[in-house]
Amino acid sequence: MKSAQFVVAAVLGLGILQAVSQTPAIDSALKAKADAGDPAAEVSVGESYAKAAGAASDPETAADGWNKAAEWYAKAAAQSYVPAEIHLADCYSYGRGVTRDKGKAAEWYRKAADHDDARAQGTLAMLYTMGQGVPQDDAEAYFWFDLAASADTPNKERYLINRQNVGTRITADQLAAVQQRLKKWKAAHPHADAVK
Repeated sequence: MKSAQFVVAAVLGLGILQAVSQTPAIDSALKAKADAGDPAAEVSVGESYAKAAGAASDPETAADGWNKAAEWYAKAAAQSYVPAEIHLADCYSYGRGVTRDKGKAAEWYRKAADHDDARAQGTLAMLYTMGQGVPQDDAEAYFWFDLAASADTPNKERYLINRQNVGTRITADQLAAVQQRLKKWKAAHPHADAVK
């Protein structure tokens, strides 16, 4: 009888230990900053939950982690914090912690793209190329690929190639209109290349 109780206690203890080990250890000072509304801290807390969710073997634990990550990202994104906007867009794109919604993902990528983030600009361009969450529009894709390619990032060459590819599918009039729009954008965002 005692050995059966020991086995049951050991199994229950193992289950508790696994649940505890999948909860992220978050520094109390970081958590306090996040609770006070610091967007960088909110993203860090969200990333801790996302990392734990990604490592979780139990689907319920993973779902709970993704839910908490998305909640923290949403708090920081509401403050127009670009890394949070991208994380939240990714959550909507892949259905992590929120219902998968390519339209909402595109909205959040657009917000980050409007804040001169090259990755968001490149991702938004791909969404326009494929018509995912936005209407398929090669001229719009060209615009965003051009902006993304103007930044010195590891993906610059890929953005240039993609811009070239979609450029073959737009008319001369569309290209002229996009080039005018790009001039206006770059004039209004003179620091954009430095920020990216």
